[in-house]
Amino acid sequence: MGRLGKTGSAVCQKSAFKYRPAELPEMPSCNFQPEEYKGMSKERMMEIRRQNCNPMTMKITYYKKPVFIHQGHMQWLWDVDGKRYLDLFAGVATVSLGHSHPKVTEAAQKQLKRLWHTTNIYVHPTLHEYCEKLASYSPDPLKVVYLTNSGSEANDLAMLMARLYTGNFDIITFRGSYHGGTQQTMGLTSNSPYKYPIATSSGCTHTMCPDVFRGPWGGSHCRDSPVQTIRECSCAQGHCMASGQYIGHLKETFATSVPSQIAAFFAEPIQGMGGAVQYPKNYLKEAYKLVRERGGICIADEVQTGFGRTGSHFWGFQGHDVIPDMVTMAKGIGNGFPMGAVVTTPDIAASFAKASHFNTFGGSPVACAVASSVLDTIKEDGTQQNNLHVGTYLMTELAKLRHKYEIIGDVRGKGLQIGVEMVKDKASREPLPPEAMSEIFEDIKDMGVLIGKGGVYGQTFRIQPPMCITKDDVDFFLSVLNKVVHSYMDRK
Repeated sequence: MGRLGKTGSAVCQKSAFKYRPAELPEMPSCNFQPEEYKGMSKERMMEIRRQNCNPMTMKITYYKKPVFIHQGHMQWLWDVDGKRYLDLFAGVATVSLGHSHPKVTEAAQKQLKRLWHTTNIYVHPTLHEYCEKLASYSPDPLKVVYLTNSGSEANDLAMLMARLYTGNFDIITFRGSYHGGTQQTMGLTSNSPYKYPIATSSGCTHTMCPDVFRGPWGGSHCRDSPVQTIRECSCAQGHCMASGQYIGHLKETFATSVPSQIAAFFAEPIQGMGGAVQYPKNYLKEAYKLVRERGGICIADEVQTGFGRTGSHFWGFQGHDVIPDMVTMAKGIGNGFPMGAVVTTPDIAASFAKASHFNTFGGSPVACAVASSVLDTIKEDGTQQNNLHVGTYLMTELAKLRHKYEIIGDVRGKGLQIGVEMVKDKASREPLPPEAMSEIFEDIKDMGVLIGKGGVYGQTFRIQPPMCITKDDVDFFLSVLNKVVHSYMDRK
């Protein structure tokens, strides 16, 4: 177990991949006509960005030559010059159904004409209609909903509720995880670029992430994914030695780093910012058991994996055959409209009433109308099934590129939650340097495709598109990626 699979010494190996680098990728057609842009110049926008926006806005701006977005429709974005892009990052996995999806837009417009805002000190129907509908998508006993405005806010609240309910304080998360950027949730997050040098939430301990590609243990059939790692193992069918090793490390964390009783264990079903990292099969099931034995509750952070994105299930945790005690969600919940939620059991929810908590905008009429339309549209449009079929096709084709290029180390994920990890070479698995990542990233953008980046070392391309993309879109992206990587290797 743990040995890397054999790879050829040549940079480009023979492959069944159907695109030749010499071919110019042809973007799929789109019958939507964007409005002509008549706003301020790009130079003026950048001047304002530097002078009037917080410097963090400039720091996080993607690309050496930024993209100036003007309009969006479904999986497409247009910049101020009229150039069209295939959006495979969806505003950081947030535009779940598509930009300005007609059904969701109509729901928002109807509610805006009726009632924009009132708080939960009054009773308004959209809140109750939505809470009942959302609860129907969750297994028993996860039936009590509290609505927020973001994922950070939802996770902050989940920390509080876990500590109130258990009477314990310590919380365990994975290294490489991202659970928010507030001072409280920064303690949960274990990713250096998102950590400020200040006192964040105490009582948060980070255990080893069971990453079967980059971690010390991994094999050839560890993951619940159409694509496995290039590592080899001798595990019998249905038994994963890597999972046992990582569970052993979790037990060591319990024995050395936290009290005998803990408050909670947070885990994303598939890490998002960490680079679409998947855990060995049955790992979470065993981890949940250990946490509950120590008085803690298990919290699934579904901010990026929820609402059918993984294809096989509506919630990412269902793919691990577990039922958490609490689920946090945001991003895709509102197709880009600010919203989040905490869903938990009646007993845990009751502990929250020990004091008063008020959220001015959480569960607003417009947010609830939009989110309700998202649930309806996922069902009506067959979105979850599309994620499974298109995502599986994309990963299978990406695996052919992995075989072809020495710098593509891993392809992983489920549905349309996908990571492509770039390396110096497959034997060492050392991350591809930032300057090389940026070069490839920029070239992909210049050829009309927008993707994301993640991973502890920024070494993973993230593909989390609007869930309406088609196989034609996938073929276009694959052609672009093939050409860009081939050109990069030629320049080396």
